[in-house]
Amino acid sequence: MSLSLNAQDRRVLDAIAGEGPRIIDRAVAWCAINSGSRHLAGLERQRQILLDAVSVLPAAPTEIPLGHSEEIGADGRVGEQAHPPAVAVVVRPDAPLQVVLTGHYDTVYPESSLFQTVVTRADGALHGPGVADMKGGISVMLAALEAFEQHPEAHKVGYRVLLSPDEEIGSIASAPILSQFARLGHVGLTYEPALADGSLASSRKGSGNFHIVVHGKAAHAGRDFAAGHNAVIGAARIAEALHGLNGRRDGVTVNIARIDGGSPLNMVPDVAIARFNVRFPDAEAAAWFEAEVARIVAEPRHGLHVHLHGLITRGAKPFNAAQQALFGAVRDVGAMLGQDIAWKPSGGVCEGNNLFASGLPNVDTLGVRGGDIHSEAEHAWPESFVERAQLSALILMKLASGEIDGRSIHAAMTAPLETA
Repeated sequence: MSLSLNAQDRRVLDAIAGEGPRIIDRAVAWCAINSGSRHLAGLERQRQILLDAVSVLPAAPTEIPLGHSEEIGADGRVGEQAHPPAVAVVVRPDAPLQVVLTGHYDTVYPESSLFQTVVTRADGALHGPGVADMKGGISVMLAALEAFEQHPEAHKVGYRVLLSPDEEIGSIASAPILSQFARLGHVGLTYEPALADGSLASSRKGSGNFHIVVHGKAAHAGRDFAAGHNAVIGAARIAEALHGLNGRRDGVTVNIARIDGGSPLNMVPDVAIARFNVRFPDAEAAAWFEAEVARIVAEPRHGLHVHLHGLITRGAKPFNAAQQALFGAVRDVGAMLGQDIAWKPSGGVCEGNNLFASGLPNVDTLGVRGGDIHSEAEHAWPESFVERAQLSALILMKLASGEIDGRSIHAAMTAPLETA
């Protein structure tokens, strides 16, 4: 079925255009709240504001409690990281077509960061913490849903919104909820920022975060040096072995990010932790990596005890038949708006990986256009707030009309993977 714009569609799109300043101002205000993934008080402030913001939708928001996640301290001890609840809104769960929309309200900037407010750069870009990743995206999502509710065919689409507090640290606590929501939908929309050139992310690698704790034996560095077993040396050698995995399997990268631990200079250190991330293109590569890590951890090391913590948090997201069909539909919708929608692979990961792993085809870069995320140069282009809200609203309208066949797209998840 070819796509076309009717008068009802145009009224919705015009309404969004008239809301541009509000969509931007809302995101800018949210960015002034530091909600770093481990800043619980800031996350709580942001959550309360989001509960109020999403109350404009036709169903009352709910809070979904999340469990604790494991944390390995700099002393090697295993602790727990608490997480505030996720925010959820479920609208028309009995409608014939179901859409899952996700976003996260945590950022990468800790409470101590000096990067705390949004300013406008000389080139017009909005420069601030989370303005692209992804408080701007949440504002875009909400604007699209508010406008879509005014469309006469909105009743044909139900949707589930999930806003989580832990995406930037792997979605470990929210992963079960993401999976649950994914299994109830036909297509997914996620509001990570577009790639730096405005493209969507098509295929994505998978990712895992790991910590190897090495325990040795402390000793005086002068009087009794030979009696000690140096944990820092053990961790360094393990890190070197892990780094040696790079280049051995296509698409697998292992990043040794940090070694914690140590002791005063006159003491043989008895604890150290090697922390690393892996990226991989498919399940077979992930299995190969896990076997290699198990081999490295199991190697005998005199006087040292080695313990592996962590897990693969997100599976790979290939560009299969369902993804190709969905992206093609989004490209066609964009063309109706005068937007040139392109896509390319990304080594980054997000909630879109989680949704795909549970069988939900999804586009996960429907947020604002910007760049330099995860740095103090993070920015977003103000004109993209309306552009992207209109894009999402029109996707929803075409799903409601049947011009985009969401059920067929979902059914294609079982089709063979295309390599072209």
